[in-house]
Amino acid sequence: MVNLLPLAEGETISTVLPLPEDEAEWGGLHIMFATANGTVRRNSMAAFTNIPTAGKIAMRFGIGPAEETESDDSDEQSDPSDRLIGVELLTEGDDVLLATRNGKAIRFMATDVREFQSRTSRGVRGVRLQPGDQVISMSILHRVGTSQEEREAYLRFAPWKGEKEGECSVSEDRIAELSEKEQFILTITENGYGKRSSAYEYRRTNRGGQGITNIDTSERNGSVVASFPAHTGEALMLVTDQGKMIRTTVGDIRVMGRNTQGVTIFRVAENEHVVSVAKIDESEEEEIEIDGGDEIEPTDDAIIGESELEKPADPEQGE
Repeated sequence: MVNLLPLAEGETISTVLPLPEDEAEWGGLHIMFATANGTVRRNSMAAFTNIPTAGKIAMRFGIGPAEETESDDSDEQSDPSDRLIGVELLTEGDDVLLATRNGKAIRFMATDVREFQSRTSRGVRGVRLQPGDQVISMSILHRVGTSQEEREAYLRFAPWKGEKEGECSVSEDRIAELSEKEQFILTITENGYGKRSSAYEYRRTNRGGQGITNIDTSERNGSVVASFPAHTGEALMLVTDQGKMIRTTVGDIRVMGRNTQGVTIFRVAENEHVVSVAKIDESEEEEIEIDGGDEIEPTDDAIIGESELEKPADPEQGE
């Protein structure tokens, strides 16, 4: 990447953002930035249409927590403790989901972050972090246009749900429509546990709050290493700090309640932790031959969906 962008010492590429081929679509798009310290900023795509060879300053990291009255001040000092963790394209009709290392998540409307004119400003607070916590991912969710009552009714009778009791107040046609538009949030912890949860469980709030539970970060689970939208048809690659790796499919991971501990995705050894999770489109995956094409038998490490200790963190919440 050094030939594409002149990087400073210690600087790395954080995000590669694909753009629509038709430049006429760029006018309706915005760019959302998010940092590890919980700061977010929204700019029009027009601010980044003409980028010189030497690059442009995209965001400045200010010292201390961002305030609601943050101004477009290009003279702020930089904060070496902060870093960019995500950049996404979105429209004003989308929502933003920030997930933290300590298992919290907050969902708010894109328009809750005013459009900044400056590229060198610091932004505003997206989530209020507890000491020792940090944002690990930003995801863009599409609004479906439902009420809280409709979402709760759907979650009791969703197609992925097991046993269903009682009578649903939502029509079968509406259930089918909500199911077609449903997004799922995949969350993986450092000790190899994880789950998928319906995006309908992540209620929209105002930005700047502490968020709600995304997954229980118990001693068993450890901290969150990845949280992002994923759907059936995609594959996952998990890598540990001891150089071990497994591949599985999103469809093999159970859909569970937001406030639960999850199931075993990767059985790691003692003092071993998952450090990276990547999505792979199965339709684009190519077969790789190793040692003349000999098949490699799966190991005991690749354990998917084990249901031990699957109870929710809060018994009153359930799944």
